[in-house]
Amino acid sequence: MEKIVLCGANAYEKKYYFNEDFAGLPSSIQDEIHIICVLFTEEIGGVFTLVFDEEGTLNIETDADEGDLLYDEIGSGLLVHKVMTERQDLFESLEMYYRIFILHENPSDILLEE
Repeated sequence: MEKIVLCGANAYEKKYYFNEDFAGLPSSIQDEIHIICVLFTEEIGGVFTLVFDEEGTLNIETDADEGDLLYDEIGSGLLVHKVMTERQDLFESLEMYYRIFILHENPSDILLEE
């Protein structure tokens, strides 16, 4: 199984992508992750994506074009850490949503893990 992109933003193309497989998420959550993606690329540049791995863990991935001298690699790492820390509850909720509605795991099994 491969990674599944939840959403992403691209500073080069000034575009935002949202995976319609997650259209069932409340609009307030969709708006929140949209803001996170766009603000990250506005501040740091490059490409920012929220991606689920095979186990259902939500990860932040960032990338930049090879010749992009304006991309702030150090700032990127710091901001990724800040977003993951400040939005931990949101990310955990998104992981639960993914495991239940996309992977079709039993909610009782997920709750017993915690």
